[in-house]
Amino acid sequence: MAAKVVVLGAPEGKLQEVFTKLDTLQKKQNFSFAIVTGNLFAADQDEGTLNQLLNGTIRVPLTTYFTVGTTPLPRAVVERIEKDEDICENLHYLAKRSTTKTSDGVRIVTLGGVLDPSIVGGQSNDQHLPFHTVGDAKTLRGANTADILLTTPWPANISTNSNVPVAVEIKDTILASGEIAELCDALKPRYHFSASPGPVFYEREPFVHLPTDEDDENKAITRFISLAPFGNPTKAKALYAFNITPGEAVTSVPVGCTSSPFNNPRKRPAPVDDGGFSRFGNHHEHRHNGRKRRRQSPPPGPDRCFFCLSNTNKAEHMICCIGNEAYVTTAKGPLPSPDHFASTGLQFPGHQLIIPLCHEPTFQAMGADAENAFKEMSRFREAMQAMVSSQSKHQLGAVTWEISRQRGIHNHWQFMPVSFHLIRKGLVEAGFRVEAENQKYPAFEETELGHAIGEASDFFRVWIWSDDGDTGIQSKELVIRLDDSFRFDLQFGRRVMAKLLGLEARLSWRDVAQSTSEEVADVEKFRAAFKPWDFTLGE
Repeated sequence: MAAKVVVLGAPEGKLQEVFTKLDTLQKKQNFSFAIVTGNLFAADQDEGTLNQLLNGTIRVPLTTYFTVGTTPLPRAVVERIEKDEDICENLHYLAKRSTTKTSDGVRIVTLGGVLDPSIVGGQSNDQHLPFHTVGDAKTLRGANTADILLTTPWPANISTNSNVPVAVEIKDTILASGEIAELCDALKPRYHFSASPGPVFYEREPFVHLPTDEDDENKAITRFISLAPFGNPTKAKALYAFNITPGEAVTSVPVGCTSSPFNNPRKRPAPVDDGGFSRFGNHHEHRHNGRKRRRQSPPPGPDRCFFCLSNTNKAEHMICCIGNEAYVTTAKGPLPSPDHFASTGLQFPGHQLIIPLCHEPTFQAMGADAENAFKEMSRFREAMQAMVSSQSKHQLGAVTWEISRQRGIHNHWQFMPVSFHLIRKGLVEAGFRVEAENQKYPAFEETELGHAIGEASDFFRVWIWSDDGDTGIQSKELVIRLDDSFRFDLQFGRRVMAKLLGLEARLSWRDVAQSTSEEVADVEKFRAAFKPWDFTLGE
């Protein structure tokens, strides 16, 4: 099914104007999503206008993506991004270097900022400053394909083989990069968008890339478009709308199409991803390392995904065990300290993540993979529940929670031991219900969603489990439906558990991050304790 997309020229801080215009267009056209090119915010962004955006007074009418342009993002925006909070409803930061698949299946590859040649080798670690490195561009070439490529600079030599002249008034101020040209050549996007440095709209003729397989009848055709700044005085075109069907084969060449400006007989193959940012170190790109036997390549995902095994820069020492559909890691900055449960016989924090190999934000998005992923994740959860109960001689039960959001990145569960008595006295359930009430969230309902493949809404769910070794196992699943009428705290589960365990001083994982040696010790202790229940050892 085709996605209807609108792309906007750089607003440069005209937040009220651009989103008012977008609201008007959306009511008439019903776009799937919007993309902002260039600088969404001004270098000297008016604080009052920014606050109106952040508090929802300025309404973003539909899912809108943006990246960093040529000026730094406002500090208030950076703070929300770093806390993994929504900037505001419907406004999503793509990160400076990322690969994203929208809910419509459209694959967007993003490289924001301008090239900083002073950094030799590697990737830029700050995802908010307006520069990137040669390493950033090379990393994204490993994404292999894109429906839409969004960059701040133009690709160098884009006018080669073209009959469309570049306007004189911007010719000397265009930021162009050979690295961007190589990226476009490697990914062969259907559309490549950038922002013009002045009030000029530039649309090159579509161009066809050299085929990588002589027997492939599909044509790789790119349209490069640079939009004028939004609200420019000459009324140069600052809006561009189009339809795109992900995965659609193109077998004919459009009228006026030229050969690629990047044709080079010495063209080098795209390199393997050389890393990025991860929960276990700092990133992600997305191809599996072969540990998953059934599928060789997962769906694409954002470059900053915390949970993709394909990240060559990941901290592998935090991985505890890997199955066919999911894997388990110890949490970065665990809520309990290593000795918190020592009196019960548990010699490690027990704060674990259960992560599906399939890179999707929800089980619903996993499609045919959802049932198997859910089964194996549940198998890990049940095995860890049995482990903590046995290790503690039934003094501990467990809580597992999930945030399922269509605009999330990579679905996962967080698992944590908790006192058996807190569970059986109803205090754990009460803790979740009271905190939800305090935050004015909808009430929890007791239900069983299973793999939730048919769930149309976002949700938060928590499993509360205990076994006293006598009367037997008690388990309960509680669910809150999430919608756009309220902002949900992504730290809700950890916040509730921090209060229940008396660990509010450890609420932020960054404040309690461990050394590598401490993390290795926790993983080794977990593996030793989990060994009798670790079904992956025999598979």
